[in-house]
Amino acid sequence: MKNSAKKFAIIGIAIITFSCNNGGETQKADNQDTVRSETPTNEQPNSTGKFDINSIPVSDKDLGDFPFFSFPEGLVALNKPIERKFDKLYFAIDGVMTPLEGKVWKTGVWTKSNQSNDWSVAFFEKSYDEAIKAIGGVKIFDGTITNEEYEKYHPQATYLGEDGSIGYAGENIKTYVIRRADGGDVYIQLSATSGVGKINILQKEGFKQTISMLKADQIQKDLNDKGKAVLHINFDTDKATLKADGKEAVAEITKALNTDKMLKISINGYTDNTGDEKHNLDLSKQRAETVKKELIKSGIDVNRLSSEGFGQNNPIADNNTEEGKSQNRRVELIKNK
Repeated sequence: MKNSAKKFAIIGIAIITFSCNNGGETQKADNQDTVRSETPTNEQPNSTGKFDINSIPVSDKDLGDFPFFSFPEGLVALNKPIERKFDKLYFAIDGVMTPLEGKVWKTGVWTKSNQSNDWSVAFFEKSYDEAIKAIGGVKIFDGTITNEEYEKYHPQATYLGEDGSIGYAGENIKTYVIRRADGGDVYIQLSATSGVGKINILQKEGFKQTISMLKADQIQKDLNDKGKAVLHINFDTDKATLKADGKEAVAEITKALNTDKMLKISINGYTDNTGDEKHNLDLSKQRAETVKKELIKSGIDVNRLSSEGFGQNNPIADNNTEEGKSQNRRVELIKNK
């Protein structure tokens, strides 16, 4: 981590010391921090309305290397931090757990001495609060989410339960954003109890597709060599309607079947584990049937084809990451003898 990044946490610690030596003055400054004025502040209180990223001043500070912050003095990761090049995390904004995508880092935080007497919620929160604000960060939420909100979003947040996960009903959450000119905004959320601290850091970044469409010759080769070809055919979200590039993928299957007139295949559909299991099973069946119907429309004999759906069963990648989910949303062609 660059020296500039390490300084952010140190800045926070220094300000804590200064604050403790200036009791009344600190309280006055903190109160002023939440008042709206013509001068940009480091907090956006919940009472001012819905969060709008365009109202947040852009920070041009050098952030250093991701995840940008060291631990405050005397604190360490409870376990090995979880870091992913791309994932989806939910952040508390306006009392709603809002999905954001990008580079992710999260961990539980505890004392280096492993002694509870050395743990201070105030020290943990104040250290990060001051360090984040020192580089242009703005607090956009400070509160809890309702049981209703938790029940609404948590089935999609399959990572809950991992070390450092934040977003439970009644959990006090502090959310910050550092707006960047290039759109790589940084979101940070903190949570702390007398038992442990938690921190999530996400830098927004667009998803980069790493899956390429199999061409007819590769489909035929995989079927002959492995007895199976795995395709990632794009459908409209939560529907069995093919997108334009999905139709192109089906056209490649048609070419492979026309090259070998004796080839018979089963078309098996799969989903990731987002949402209801029964719904996913039905959706996978519908998508496999859609591919079958498109192949028939293109002139392939129905007797050479069968279709089935298996929903979220038999994943081939980690469903706890967005990259893994994209791998699991697939169509498998199985060569029939």
